[in-house]
Amino acid sequence: MSPEYAVHGRFSVKSDVFSFGVLVLEIVSGKRNSGFSREDQHLNLLGHAWTLYKEERSLELVDPFLLDSATPFEVLRLIHVGLLCVQQCPDDRPSMGSVVSMLDNEVVLPPANQPGFFTERDVFVVKSTTSFSANEVTITQLEAR
Repeated sequence: MSPEYAVHGRFSVKSDVFSFGVLVLEIVSGKRNSGFSREDQHLNLLGHAWTLYKEERSLELVDPFLLDSATPFEVLRLIHVGLLCVQQCPDDRPSMGSVVSMLDNEVVLPPANQPGFFTERDVFVVKSTTSFSANEVTITQLEAR
């Protein structure tokens, strides 16, 4: 689900592009975006793919089975196109026609920007040294006559 739809309820053709990008990254990695975790990181699949892309280590994302049957150039291109599709800003995402062209041709791809829902989970544990106060709440139940 695209960030603009999840947060603001706005749906457009770029929302479908976002979903397509998530599917591409899930297929390439062999892992689902929801529930993705690694012991050494607190990132979702999009965040993990983005981190590897920035560090020029995108091949580490690839499912070994896929890597054995595909050329690294093609797989890196799929990851790059997937990341272009999941960019935070809908205006930065390509149209589906452009995506098909990117996958069909060897045109130079623009650099990807940070994906939407780039999340780090449980990174900070906040420890409070302040005391807390108990708030009293009154609940009123309405009954029909």
